[in-house]
Amino acid sequence: MKKYGLLVISHGSRNEKWVRLVDQAVDEVGLDDSIPKESSFLELVENRLIQDGIYRLEDQGVTDIIVIPLFVSSGSTHLDEISYALGVISTPILETDMTPMDINSNIHLGVPVDDDPIIANILYERIKDLSKHPQQEVVCIVGHGSKEKGFHAKWRSGLESLAQRVQKLGGFAGSDSAMLLPNQVYCKMKVLHKKYPNHKVIIVPLFLSEGYFTNDVIPSRLKEFIYLYNGKPILPDIKISIWIEQQVNDMIK
Repeated sequence: MKKYGLLVISHGSRNEKWVRLVDQAVDEVGLDDSIPKESSFLELVENRLIQDGIYRLEDQGVTDIIVIPLFVSSGSTHLDEISYALGVISTPILETDMTPMDINSNIHLGVPVDDDPIIANILYERIKDLSKHPQQEVVCIVGHGSKEKGFHAKWRSGLESLAQRVQKLGGFAGSDSAMLLPNQVYCKMKVLHKKYPNHKVIIVPLFLSEGYFTNDVIPSRLKEFIYLYNGKPILPDIKISIWIEQQVNDMIK
């Protein structure tokens, strides 16, 4: 008999609030009581790393672990090394310090946020108070990004599609996206101001939690421009728990 368990993996942080927000999202995932849940982290959280989560689930008799990567893009290089460490792929694309983990159960790997409609809805809700006249506004989603070949393309595809979803939800005049790595913010803002000279630009951060990137990095890249921004990240939001729950149910079916 199969016994399923849920393992949600995110990056990790030394900020206790960041960790609590992830734990809250996992706690609120509505699953049958027979399916144990664990949140684990790539690094920085003592006794809460991926291997720790695997051991805890297997100690409860789990035979099949559904792994949900709580990352905002499939272009994250961390997903490559996590997939390798979990045995989902035999060789990582990029060099990594991670090694194959001690796993006795079957691993079923889900997908990250990318351009999921649920996430687009969260992002729109975060900025809708900034919007007064949508037809005179454009949205620009800003994410971390990557310079690595292949990974960069995945970031770009997800960000562009997500921006279009948010544009449609809010009835905005236009949309675009920009990565912090490589630094595209200045060029993208110049293009937007040229293309929409009489429109306001609403900046939408694509980050799980408030922190250094939302509070410091994004504003520092925008200091030469006029824009609307509140820095609100994805978490906390019950819809993240629903997004996880849907993936788990789909894989069990």
